[in-house]
Amino acid sequence: RSSYSCCYFVLPCCFFDFHGKYSRRQSKKTQYREYLDFIAQVGLVCGFHVEEDCLRIPSTKRVSLIGKKRTYPPTDYALIDKQITQYIKNRQTCAVVTCDRSVELNHRDHSDDVCKEMGSQLLEKETEAADPIWMPGFQPREKVEQIRNCASLPRDFVDEVVLSVANLLLNAAPQKSCSNMDGGNMNTWNQGESLSLKEVAEHLNKDTLKRLKSEYGGLQTLLKNNHQVFEVLNGRVHIRDWRKEKPSRKTKPEVKRRLSTEAFKTRLCWFFIHHPDGCSLPSESCPYAHGTGELR
Repeated sequence: RSSYSCCYFVLPCCFFDFHGKYSRRQSKKTQYREYLDFIAQVGLVCGFHVEEDCLRIPSTKRVSLIGKKRTYPPTDYALIDKQITQYIKNRQTCAVVTCDRSVELNHRDHSDDVCKEMGSQLLEKETEAADPIWMPGFQPREKVEQIRNCASLPRDFVDEVVLSVANLLLNAAPQKSCSNMDGGNMNTWNQGESLSLKEVAEHLNKDTLKRLKSEYGGLQTLLKNNHQVFEVLNGRVHIRDWRKEKPSRKTKPEVKRRLSTEAFKTRLCWFFIHHPDGCSLPSESCPYAHGTGELR
């Protein structure tokens, strides 16, 4: 709606509509492809010949859409502006007008047909003058978005939940012993039991659950964030046994060595402090500090 001479370039990334997150409507397409088609449809409704290009940038979202030419003469600008106004209102009220035809960006004739068909549908519903306010009641996102991935929760609250869940797993069943050779002596180390996320949640108090529900992912995200202590697989929570940990194959060997050296002994070992049997690894093998004296 800026002006008839306006051109545009857009690089779609996050899946948002005019007033919130974009809702998928076609399961046969990927979410990304469907969203690109939606953005292209917006351009067609606004009377543009929409072109698609792929940028040479290091990103998975690198398909851009460009509008350089109009599909109608300047004399029809006022008429098309009414069409665009109604389209915006329909998206705002979720009474979305959809186009059954697939968007073929490389065929101008088909693009013209889409625009004319969409325009006739919209102009039947809206014949009054265009509203000077494009988006009445529009609420932009906050300048500073709230972090809701459990990372901003108070440390004492997180530590309390971690200790509660760990004790729950350790006491859920008779002790499961695992052999560990340490200095030639055979020791046992309690791995505890595995429980489903639902079972774990049932043992937490209401205030804790309410606080976690306000975060994205809730309890599962908090437990995964504390990967030193827990392993969450297929909806079940386990105590992590560091003797079984293997380095990821995705990381290059030299990067692994550098990262392991930089992070070695920079945090206290949770098991050394809280586990009834201590850490399953000897001090020289554990990547975490066994006591404040080892901290780097």
